Amino acid sequence: MTTGCVILAAGNAVRFGSNKLLACYDGKPLIRRAFDAVPTELLGPVAVVTQYDAVAELAEGYGFSALRNDAPELGIGHSVALGARAVGPACDGLLFLVADQPLLRRATVVRIVERFAEDPTRIVVPAAGERQGNPCVFPAACFPALQALCGDRGGKQLLRRFPELVETIQVDAPELADVDTLADLQKILYKSNEM
Repeated sequence: MTTGCVILAAGNAVRFGSNKLLACYDGKPLIRRAFDAVPTELLGPVAVVTQYDAVAELAEGYGFSALRNDAPELGIGHSVALGARAVGPACDGLLFLVADQPLLRRATVVRIVERFAEDPTRIVVPAAGERQGNPCVFPAACFPALQALCGDRGGKQLLRRFPELVETIQVDAPELADVDTLADLQKILYKSNEM
């Protein structure tokens, strides 16, 4: 069985004010932290959907393929569809990972991928209590729906469409925190210094 991975790194980061993927947390850019969380030994092909040359170059340095999204204004659904079309045909499952969760641990991603391998008919989603987050693994049965996505809604709409397939894995809440604004990053830095 092969589980592929699509890293979503194409957004315009309008609310952040600059390319947030190059912003640093604990001395490392967010995009590098995302790449380091990918358990490549458990995965098949890994692709990074991006509009940024610097991110594409870094992806190739990690041995990941870079998929250009020249229309990021079409929303995250467009990025998901691009990744699903490019990587899905060679896989039995697809892990979608966003690039702006600086506290996501590699061990958590391993748990998600390993749980999916135990039952590759399920959508495996991390959750803190009732709050679901990323990254998520989708089975091949969901690929047509993923490939048809567009607009500002990503794979989460499939969780609502196929609730009977969803299995959650409990994680620490801070791991699900994402960075949309500079204030978000500062809040994460502040909280992690308190821990």
